[in-house]
Amino acid sequence: MISIKSNVGKAKYKQIVSSIEDAIATGVLKKGDRIPSINEVKALHSLSRDTVLMAFNELKNRGIIQSVVGKGYFVSSEAIHVDQNIFLLFDELNSFKEDLYNSFLDHLGDNVHVDIFFHHFNKELFAKLINDNIGAYNNYVIMPANLPDTNTVIKNLPADRVYILDQMHADLNAYAAIYQNFEDDMFKNLTNLSNLINKYNRLILVFSQDKQPMGMLRGFKRFCDVNGFASSVIDTAKHLMPKQGEVYIIPDDKDLLYTIKALKKYNLSLAKDVGVISYNDTLLKEIVEGGITTISTDFNAMGRRLAEMICNKEHEQVVNPNNLIIRNSL
Repeated sequence: MISIKSNVGKAKYKQIVSSIEDAIATGVLKKGDRIPSINEVKALHSLSRDTVLMAFNELKNRGIIQSVVGKGYFVSSEAIHVDQNIFLLFDELNSFKEDLYNSFLDHLGDNVHVDIFFHHFNKELFAKLINDNIGAYNNYVIMPANLPDTNTVIKNLPADRVYILDQMHADLNAYAAIYQNFEDDMFKNLTNLSNLINKYNRLILVFSQDKQPMGMLRGFKRFCDVNGFASSVIDTAKHLMPKQGEVYIIPDDKDLLYTIKALKKYNLSLAKDVGVISYNDTLLKEIVEGGITTISTDFNAMGRRLAEMICNKEHEQVVNPNNLIIRNSL
């Protein structure tokens, strides 16, 4: 399986790499197959351990092989022409995260393969997806969402290959990240909207603790406390009975549709009777009801910057830019 020749002008560790690649390409080795150990290759070809280890590390870094403690090395991917394999774990897929994903792919270099997974805010699934893929990828991009104690799982991965995305928790400060500062963004943008929301008498946040970032709730409460706004928090707009003079801040798109439906049911006019501020801009929000005011991060910028960080092996923490888009819903 492994062929080493002298005087061929090719380093011996590169010959080991090429031999294993050829075995995969021809079907001699398949995903899950065990390959000869470092000691076996060393003894068979009279090589130094360092030479064999260098070859195995190159294949391991590309995600082609992985080591299993006490058992040896195994083929983890048959994509021998791929230089990098990236594990991408999202909480869920929606239109703006699709923009993030597409921007990320567009700005990666050639010969990079990305596998995307979803944990759907389920901690057990989150842990299983990570634990099942330890050692199989070059880099791990993880969206922890609002799940608690995610570092108990993430710490099993090599820290220099982990990138935290979107939400940042205190126990994840050791990792590179590109994230949103939800608390400051909420406080800042509501402050910038003060002249428009002062004509209303109550500010209501539609907030699901199962999915939404707690920083968003903290920023909302801070703004209301500082400015003396009457406020309340509800977990869903599904059975909403809106009243004149209320402003609704709505992170979830389904709740936005429930709210618009309720306004029609109770003959209330958007902007005149009730105000609406949505989160995360989409094409639909530009059009529906003459346009919905949004607080939105730049997901295209997030995907682009994430790709740059991985390609350049940057290990820093970056706050993603945030925008306020004022439309006709206030």
